[in-house]
Amino acid sequence: MELVTMETVRGLILPHTPPCISIYQPTHRCHPDNQQDPIRFKNLIRTVEESLAQKYRDRDTKPLLEPLRKLAEDSFFWNHTLDGLAVLASAEITKVFPLQRTVSELAVVADSFHIKPLLRVLQSADRYQVLCLTRESAWLYEGNRYALDKLEVPGLPKTLTEALGEQVTEPHLTYASHGSGTAGTASMIYGQGSRKDEIDKDTERYFRAVDRAVLTHVSKPSGLPLLLVALSEHQPVFRQVSQNPALLPNGVLSNPEALSAEQLRDACWAVMEPQYLARLAKLSEQFGHAVAHEKGTADLSDAARAAVAGRVGTLLIEADRVIPGKLDTNTGTVEFASLDDPEVDDLLDDLAEVVLRQGGDIVIVPKERMPTTTGLAAMLRY
Repeated sequence: MELVTMETVRGLILPHTPPCISIYQPTHRCHPDNQQDPIRFKNLIRTVEESLAQKYRDRDTKPLLEPLRKLAEDSFFWNHTLDGLAVLASAEITKVFPLQRTVSELAVVADSFHIKPLLRVLQSADRYQVLCLTRESAWLYEGNRYALDKLEVPGLPKTLTEALGEQVTEPHLTYASHGSGTAGTASMIYGQGSRKDEIDKDTERYFRAVDRAVLTHVSKPSGLPLLLVALSEHQPVFRQVSQNPALLPNGVLSNPEALSAEQLRDACWAVMEPQYLARLAKLSEQFGHAVAHEKGTADLSDAARAAVAGRVGTLLIEADRVIPGKLDTNTGTVEFASLDDPEVDDLLDDLAEVVLRQGGDIVIVPKERMPTTTGLAAMLRY
């Protein structure tokens, strides 16, 4: 699974030669439900073709559509999808992102990419990563309240032997006394303790190698909280050697090898949910405080002007809300319109792009947790 990172989004909001095609659709993980997915994708391609024909009649758009048509015929891809799909294409790039949550079906041709569904994946407060760890192996997942999917992490030593090679201490399979009386017994205890010390050192060295790889290749690029799933005796050892600031103080005290996929997901969400709810409650409280001090707004036009001026520090956007229109990124003027127009995108999407370019933060919030009914809540820097 390809990670959707802030670096990914920043690349997408850079200027691209129009037209920019954005396709989103829900997909299915299992047969037979996934049989309908390529058919729906082909229908969305036809919608794109119609939009292109309205504005680009004199242009050959076949090269632009060719990667989309190839994807539609890729049976291996459609047999290994997740819960949603994002496909973004222009003359310069074609990006395909399987998503861990469903998205509303949408096909837009505009002067820029439609990124709000990707932002929801990237900025949703319920997103996290999981490190499953034993003394002998390590593996990672990324997920949310609904699903966990395994990550392929470059540089991660998946086993202790892979990390330490020939330096691994061979464990004692049996412990026997080869003497008699007190001397023999003392000799056995000393040998066992020495061997155990060496094995404990191997464990620490392995955990350090795992920590370095996770921090470098997973936590730093994603910025997501990291939940540790390990036996109670391994939790303090890993936490002592870890240098990862994303590691959460609470973990799942269990052998990850003994948990089914559903048990792992449920156990992880039981730890994550209180933090998720606390974060949303804090954001709502911060917005209320900002409004009380005239540094917050739920009005789209006011927020747009403030965003263009670089005044929006944090923007909350309601998940799945679409407000069609055009945003003048020079003046902040808002014009409402219809998505049928190829030049029209989602105003909330455009607003989020402006805030990101100005160094602000975006958080996508479920409707029931939004502190407003307008689809947005902007907290101003000044």
